[in-house]
Amino acid sequence: MKKTLYCFITLFCAQPLLAQPQYKDTLGELKQQKENVIKAETIIKIENLGTLINTELPELRPTISADGNLLFFICQNHPENTKYQEVPNSQDIWFSEKDSSGKWSTAVHLGYPLNTYYYNAVFWISPDNNRILLRNAFVNGDYSGNGVSMSYLKEDGYWSKPDMLYIKNYPRYDRGRQNGAVMANNAQTLLFYMTEEKEGLNNDLYVSFLLPDDTWTEPKSLGKKINLKNYNETTPYLAPDGVTLYFSSNRPGGIGHNDIWMTKRLDESWQKWSEPVNLGEPINTPDMDCFFTMDAGGEYAYMSTEKDSYGESDIVRIKLLEREKPDPVMLVSGNVYNKKTNQPLSASLLYETLPDGNLAGNGSSNPTDGAFKIVLPYDKNYLIRANADHFFAQSENLNLDSLRRLGYKEIHKDLYLVPIEVGAVVRLNNVYFDFDKWNLRSESFVELDRVVKMLAENPAIEIEMSAHTDSRGSDEYNFRLSDNRARSVMEYIISKGIAASRIRSQGYGETKPVVPNDTDENRQLNRRVEFTILKN
Repeated sequence: MKKTLYCFITLFCAQPLLAQPQYKDTLGELKQQKENVIKAETIIKIENLGTLINTELPELRPTISADGNLLFFICQNHPENTKYQEVPNSQDIWFSEKDSSGKWSTAVHLGYPLNTYYYNAVFWISPDNNRILLRNAFVNGDYSGNGVSMSYLKEDGYWSKPDMLYIKNYPRYDRGRQNGAVMANNAQTLLFYMTEEKEGLNNDLYVSFLLPDDTWTEPKSLGKKINLKNYNETTPYLAPDGVTLYFSSNRPGGIGHNDIWMTKRLDESWQKWSEPVNLGEPINTPDMDCFFTMDAGGEYAYMSTEKDSYGESDIVRIKLLEREKPDPVMLVSGNVYNKKTNQPLSASLLYETLPDGNLAGNGSSNPTDGAFKIVLPYDKNYLIRANADHFFAQSENLNLDSLRRLGYKEIHKDLYLVPIEVGAVVRLNNVYFDFDKWNLRSESFVELDRVVKMLAENPAIEIEMSAHTDSRGSDEYNFRLSDNRARSVMEYIISKGIAASRIRSQGYGETKPVVPNDTDENRQLNRRVEFTILKN
């Protein structure tokens, strides 16, 4: 039976001593209704995940998937743990999956190669569920010391042998009471808790960033507002919005041993933060409170707690109040397909912000069915594309600017890759012009630079760049507009060093619709820029 803990914050008002007129009764009812709403909004519900996951042993460090359906955690001293008899307080990775009715399956030991002789843990799972970040540094599955490693889901459904991430000067930071890490959902940012050798035993929080060569920058302190001198900051978790940080600390103002605190990043320096706020009871207790994490929806958090547990500590789910939630995000799921065959593809994913073209994050599609998931914060315009050898991606645009008011949303968007071969037609979804004009807008450059890159890497390819309109307007007008737009695109590509002999332009007006021009959505599909491979 699930155990539930409620904390009620109630408002009290004096009861009337005498009967009041009818309109007063009505006002009283309205007031009571309002108070009931306020009361309902100030209830924190903590739910034990039950005996299919929790035992009389310590369950620690939950890691939940973005969709909330896959849970990794540590079970300590379980008889099924690797080297249970040989390693004191052995810690191995276990997992459980949630079914369509919301019930968790019986927890299962993860096994080799992710559970080894050493203390094991999952620090992070990618939104697409295709990568996990692990405790310890491994080289082709062999233990190599302190650090963090990545493992990938293979086509056979098993996890690859973990390999370490190369972090500049990391050995300087691996001493202290304990150490650990978590990755942001964009897979571009790592957060650590650890300390430098010279600083003693108290941990601080650090950040590191992915470099183009797939190595990581030297960890940088999150600054004095987060890392208080002589106090212990541990187990950071960066929310899906990329801004809200939760961490455990024994700083002044807490309830017990270590409490969960929340703060928000104020700029891109990672040094300026809002004043950390204690999440209060019942989330925090007199005991050690840590390992706070959440799914992309931001409505529920998961953590380890000793309070009201079946054993030494349990995994619980917490329904958060509005003041404790991060900013809402959008979860984008889909599949990557071969445009020619409609077969699923294993591909890497990149998403960039427009018009600047800055890399905002990366992902991957499942090697079996091409499925992917990415988490996108609101208030930006994104270009999303998948990459695979010998294919050109048809990128998609998602404009999430000023949509924060919608709250958390999930959408499905498939991505198609076109084989690079003669006759292939590639639609360029992120080429933009002002109304009734053919001058390229700056947000088009990210897309067109990919065409330049493809042509530079494949010097035998020749293409025709074409532009098309819908059926509104005269034939003459549509032909002239489309022809000028195709020429503008061609001239941009030539200006980037591609020989003019390798590209020609052609406007087709309304003569080659891909769908009937009978709805606004169809007319938008017919207004397009694309290229055809003529020679390879």
